Amino acid sequence: MSTPTPGLAACLTQGGRPAFVVNVEVFLERDGRWLLIQRGSGETHAAGVLAGVGGKVETDGAGVDVLEETARREVAEEIGVDMTGVELAYVESGFFVTDDGDPVINVVFRGRMPAHAEPVAALPHEVAGFAWFTAAEAETDANCPPWIARSLRRAAH
Repeated sequence: MSTPTPGLAACLTQGGRPAFVVNVEVFLERDGRWLLIQRGSGETHAAGVLAGVGGKVETDGAGVDVLEETARREVAEEIGVDMTGVELAYVESGFFVTDDGDPVINVVFRGRMPAHAEPVAALPHEVAGFAWFTAAEAETDANCPPWIARSLRRAAH
């Protein structure tokens, strides 16, 4: 049996198995540029930094293609863009612990921004703003954490 990750002892199911939050993150591309949001200052994890659009799988979202449906829901909620029919491609997955201690499995997708869609900060408490970047520009931005730069590099290739 493997040694549990420090701090995760409290993150177990009733049966004693590890329990995780499942998060989905989407990098949207248009004309070789990628939309990154600036996380709201009130967010409990990674406030104020650049990120892809995303959020947690919710219990009422259980079913077929739950990760893709979560991605589409979060894009609609956070930036007001309907992703119905837009193909999403898997990029990578990873594990991290949030600033407030939640263990998270993060699944990253990429997709094309619909041609006539214009994003808006639909949930200002979650999305303080957004901008379009090339992967190289994002890497040099002081508000772009290394894990976002890595995921964006992988999405861009």
